[in-house]
Amino acid sequence: MIKAILTDIEGTISSLEYVRKVMFPYSKKNLRSFMMEHKEEDIVKKTIRELSDKLGKSVDIEESIKILESWIDADLKEPILKEIQGYIWEEGFKDGKLKGHIYQDAYIKLMEWKEIGIKIYVFSSGSVKAQKLFFKYTDYGDITNIFSGFFDTKMGSKKDKDSYLKISDEIKLKPREILFLSDVEEELDASREAGMKTIRVLRDGIEISSKHKVVEDFSSISLNSFID
Repeated sequence: MIKAILTDIEGTISSLEYVRKVMFPYSKKNLRSFMMEHKEEDIVKKTIRELSDKLGKSVDIEESIKILESWIDADLKEPILKEIQGYIWEEGFKDGKLKGHIYQDAYIKLMEWKEIGIKIYVFSSGSVKAQKLFFKYTDYGDITNIFSGFFDTKMGSKKDKDSYLKISDEIKLKPREILFLSDVEEELDASREAGMKTIRVLRDGIEISSKHKVVEDFSSISLNSFID
């Protein structure tokens, strides 16, 4: 019996295009101004220090900006980048320049699941801070109360079985009691290897070979099909 939903964001709950064509460019466009404006604050000093440690050499603010910009272009799932992006996006959300995109079918289904007592969690490469901001500023208003918890890559790679075992342990449920939703085959493979139930959400309607059940939107998902 499914007791919890664990879901990805990009391409699953939200449009992949919105994240990549709006949010990522916004963070790159505003990275330099944010770093320079807050250069005496802990978040920027911490970012530079962590970059220096990671690269094994001392880097200054100019080099740090260039490195982070290149990571944005490469869409690296790097925690150092994800954390600073979260702070940049925070300003954008609060200023009304950004708004979290949520598919209507996902919003309706998430609300239905919450109402019947299903716990809902998020596992995304974006930082927990960024996730909470994303769901606080949406077309449906603040919907953070739908979720019982948020996880990012501090739990490990989304393509690593151990990450899902850690999440299962954290929320105190057996893996088989959790349904993971994602548009990425490798993430679903890892979660299934950990023992979770899986569904691949493919919103573009393209037929694709998958080892997992495939749906085009959340309205097609029935938890009754996973009764043991």
